[in-house]
Amino acid sequence: MTVLEAIQKSADFLAKRRVESPRLQAELLLAHILKVPRMTLYLKFDRSLGPAETDALREVVRRRGMREPLQHITGSTSFWGHEIRVNRHVLVPRPETELLAESGWKYLHSARPGGGCRILDLCTGSGCIAIAMAAQCPSSMVVATDLSQEALDMACQNAVQNGVHERIQFLHGDRFAPLDGMRDKPFDLILSNPPYIATMELATLDPEVRDYDPPMALDGGPDGLDFYRRLAVEAAPFLSVGGKLMVEFGDGQVKALKEIFSGEKWIVQAVQDDYSQRARIMTLNPPPPGSIGVG
Repeated sequence: MTVLEAIQKSADFLAKRRVESPRLQAELLLAHILKVPRMTLYLKFDRSLGPAETDALREVVRRRGMREPLQHITGSTSFWGHEIRVNRHVLVPRPETELLAESGWKYLHSARPGGGCRILDLCTGSGCIAIAMAAQCPSSMVVATDLSQEALDMACQNAVQNGVHERIQFLHGDRFAPLDGMRDKPFDLILSNPPYIATMELATLDPEVRDYDPPMALDGGPDGLDFYRRLAVEAAPFLSVGGKLMVEFGDGQVKALKEIFSGEKWIVQAVQDDYSQRARIMTLNPPPPGSIGVG
């Protein structure tokens, strides 16, 4: 079987199992097996696959046909050019989360050109946001927290692999609990891609998400907004003067989020769309001094 035949047969198999972009998925899987860039396949359509390569391809295509995420099969994904290892303990990074990280470093580059900033990444998961921020803001220090120790272990490995581990402090715990001893060292920027799927909607998600992403990273409570309510109440004391809070959120949640944060005197500075022109990233200024706790 040639490379071209392998791609065509694999794509047909995946299409029958309703895998999105079956041809692309087949090419990526074969490139993974052959350990070559995907575009190299186009120069080797007539190359014959050996028995071991054929068997390996059949196995990964079978797994993808069972809707196991491509990133779990290959073991990693790319996030702003950084290789990020993933498994069942961490959420697979999405393109919209790249927008959150980009918004973060663009703000710091413009508002804090001298560097030396302190950045907090809540719900770090794979560590992708923390790693991107550490790489783009090399004179800054990043603190990253997560409730899952398994996720933190993976994030630490990713930070080492990407050469930024010396500037990221990983802490285990829920939200701001691990930071009780840091109230005298506020952050210039807090970023978070928290769980924001409503509990009842989890069963309706695509199999790649529902069956493989960790529920802890998805379940945002009855309406998906539990984490944001806690952020609105708890985050302000951890921000420096002029600091910002930036969060990713789900489809149709922008109005409710504005009400939640406005109710705690936060000021919504901006709402940014994702690549599908859906509201996805919110930038907030903390409550004015003296207003916290005021009804």
